[in-house]
Amino acid sequence: MKELQVKDKRFAVSIPEAELQKEIRRVADEITKDMQGKEPLFMPVLNGSFIFAADLLREIPIPCEVSFIKLASYQGTQSTGEIREVIGLTQDITGRHVIIVEDIIDSGLTMAHMIDTLQRQNPASISVCSMLVKPDALKVKVPIAYCCMEIPNDFIVGFGLDYDGFGRNTRDIYTLIS
Repeated sequence: MKELQVKDKRFAVSIPEAELQKEIRRVADEITKDMQGKEPLFMPVLNGSFIFAADLLREIPIPCEVSFIKLASYQGTQSTGEIREVIGLTQDITGRHVIIVEDIIDSGLTMAHMIDTLQRQNPASISVCSMLVKPDALKVKVPIAYCCMEIPNDFIVGFGLDYDGFGRNTRDIYTLIS
């Protein structure tokens, strides 16, 4: 499918699934090498990262745990700039090597908030792993250890990313065209 209609918007394929999977395997190899012997705690940010996190974790052979957190800052196609913690962390992360798994980092505000919140719980380390990063949209500096791809500051859907809750269930990533 070259184009996709989601509610009142039209999108065109911009990143095919095969390209994403290649980059996910590359990042998984980097994490596996860096975290050898450390038993990291992966912390995917819901809802958007669930597909990326599943594919990423299936490529990581080392012992690890997963604990989900949900933060929200989007409404429609725009970031609200206001971060609401919806589901908090219930696990002790003291002394743990935490890897935050995010679908996309654009302004960086959500990730900066999450890093700040987690640092108060004394983990051994915090690393950020994002499927996509929009460097031109960053409003704050975020230390991103693992990134599959950098993309332009366009609105996208698919592979877990949504427009008003819809469009997450595609294998490819689509960019807004109208």
